[in-house]
Amino acid sequence: MHNISCIGILTSGGDSPGMNAAIRAVARTAIFNGIAVKGIMRGYKGLIAGEVRLLTTRDVSNIIQQGGTMLKSARSEEFRTAEGRQRAAETMRREGIDALVVIGGDGSLSGARIFAAEYDIPAVGIPGTIDNDLYGTDMTIGYDTALNTIVEAVDKIRDTASSHERIFFVEVMGRDAGFLALYGAVASGAEAAIIPEIAAETDQFGELLTTGFRSTKNSSIVLVAESELTGGAIGLAERVRREYPQYDVRVTILGHIQRGGSPTAADRILASRMGEAAVNALLEGQRNVMVGIADDRLVYVPLVKAIGKSKLIDHNVLETIKILSI
Repeated sequence: MHNISCIGILTSGGDSPGMNAAIRAVARTAIFNGIAVKGIMRGYKGLIAGEVRLLTTRDVSNIIQQGGTMLKSARSEEFRTAEGRQRAAETMRREGIDALVVIGGDGSLSGARIFAAEYDIPAVGIPGTIDNDLYGTDMTIGYDTALNTIVEAVDKIRDTASSHERIFFVEVMGRDAGFLALYGAVASGAEAAIIPEIAAETDQFGELLTTGFRSTKNSSIVLVAESELTGGAIGLAERVRREYPQYDVRVTILGHIQRGGSPTAADRILASRMGEAAVNALLEGQRNVMVGIADDRLVYVPLVKAIGKSKLIDHNVLETIKILSI
């Protein structure tokens, strides 16, 4: 077991539905293997401050269905400094924590990679982010739930959109990645998705309008990723009012409701499988890896690759939206 007697676990950055299911899986898998597990409150901020508690199977009971994270989350500027990471390492030594499991997105896993390298700590990452933007995994924890939240919201917006001749811009999360906007548009039957991946290459909305957009519709819904590259829903609406005053435009920003809610079955299953795999990776002597899933098989991806490479959008899906929106 490579001298691991105690595993620390933390959630960092933006929360995502399914994090609790992952915490539960890590804790119970560790305990099943005779290893103590300690929960670190408020991410790296709590690791620096020494906010650590021993977890038992009872502590993680009845959380699999809950959104958010029982360990709380926070962003820590101090952890970006060498002094902050030194204090975090001192907490681990004081608490007898031999290895670390980090649940979070790109920034959280970047911090884990640097920390593990500096202090020779076995670390395993679990991808927890609704953006689904981490390389090396088909899905991240929370993405499916967020996607379902978007679809439910757009279904309701369509009810009122169909009563008026309007264009509705619905802004979803995705500052650097358009997975939620792209696949949310497919699932909800939206007329278009404006995503950051191609915003620098082409004027997406300009093309829609000049190619006969809405010619057969009395209302339209466009999903827009919140990125500065896309201009966001408000920016696009202002442009339409300025350049195409004949269109009646409305904006809905879904915001943080996409992060909340009870996780879907898919996210609970994914989180449970990844949590168990994270502990197994540590017991096998692996370090500095992220647990991913590819073709429904669990895989281990080096952290340097998971956070160093961009996950590509399938551009063919944009064509699918265009074809199905006629």
